[in-house]
Amino acid sequence: MGSSNLLFNRHRTVHQILGGGLAADVILWRRKNVTLGILLVTFAAWVVFERSGYTLLSLASSVLLLLITILFLWAKSAALLNRPAPPLPQLHLSEDAADYLATLARTHLNALLLGFQNIALGRDSMLFVRVAGWLLLISIIGGLTDFLTLGYTSLFIVLTIPALYEKYEEQVDKYVLVGYSNLQQLYAKLDDRHFSRVHKWILEKRKFI
Repeated sequence: MGSSNLLFNRHRTVHQILGGGLAADVILWRRKNVTLGILLVTFAAWVVFERSGYTLLSLASSVLLLLITILFLWAKSAALLNRPAPPLPQLHLSEDAADYLATLARTHLNALLLGFQNIALGRDSMLFVRVAGWLLLISIIGGLTDFLTLGYTSLFIVLTIPALYEKYEEQVDKYVLVGYSNLQQLYAKLDDRHFSRVHKWILEKRKFI
């Protein structure tokens, strides 16, 4: 299929648009075991949260409590029995890594604050409209579902829709372009009728002048 028959006249494949790396491979099911594993693990986590009554904070606290208890008892028993200690790596954050994370956080935070300032002072109307639209959309979606269900649903869409589109790309592009062409023709007809009515109304008004 020629590039003129692709949506937005693009010249890149879906895989290239998604970056062409590991993330693109996972999203497009090039690594089926990884993609399937992500879906199964997130589905299991969603079921645990929904059925058990756990919240994210309570589950994380319980898991961390269990982990540090096991490691503590392991280390104490190893010292008494002259056995090896738990095989933990050196837990240390280097100065370079801390500086990089701080710089990254500062850059994004300054960009966020600058955008908020531009909105608050009325300098960027389009940014205000976009932010207000997204906040309104999030508010509506948040009223219809909870955060975990929304997160799992979003992940499911990300891991299925692009892959299905890549598989049936020609058919989808064909029907979308046909529909877009029909909408353009309908808009042209409505625009012509509207122009004709306005022109007729102007002529009638001139007769009474």
